[in-house]
Amino acid sequence: MRPMTEEESKTFFEKLIKFIGKNVTLLIQRKDEPYCFRIQKNKVYYVSEELMKRSQNIPREGLCSLGTCFGRFTKTGKFKLNITCLDYLAQYAKYKVWVKPSSEMSWMYGNNLLKAGLGRITEDTPANQGVVLFSMNDVPIGFGVTSKSTHECRKLDPQALVVYHYGDVGEYLRDEDIM
Repeated sequence: MRPMTEEESKTFFEKLIKFIGKNVTLLIQRKDEPYCFRIQKNKVYYVSEELMKRSQNIPREGLCSLGTCFGRFTKTGKFKLNITCLDYLAQYAKYKVWVKPSSEMSWMYGNNLLKAGLGRITEDTPANQGVVLFSMNDVPIGFGVTSKSTHECRKLDPQALVVYHYGDVGEYLRDEDIM
């Protein structure tokens, strides 16, 4: 595992800031123990520094993963968040969307969220902003990007698109062979 380069760090943190805002500092400067982000085979892992130091005795070829995978860099250099980071995104999310029970399964099958399935949304959520989606029982079920702001959502018809799909907990089943 290696530290991220400056360009990789910039790309990675821009994507994270889109979802959790300034709370990204809380991920690194934790009170219990320090954590860091490391790269292994184009995947970014969130790992405690103590565990990372212990893993340095293992050769790179023998190390599959370490810590929580936050996502991966594509061949073009863009960063794609992985569903495995949902717990951290939900914990520090700046903007949240709650989904009605009738639309939860549609979201978990990889579909976008329509206005008819929107239960609640954080006040003053801007358009094109990263959001974490929750069930009405406050269980995180995925993340995406809003297509409209909170104020625009109030005036939409029920079949209008509200949140673009980025990731959902159904990916654990659909993509279990590559996770």
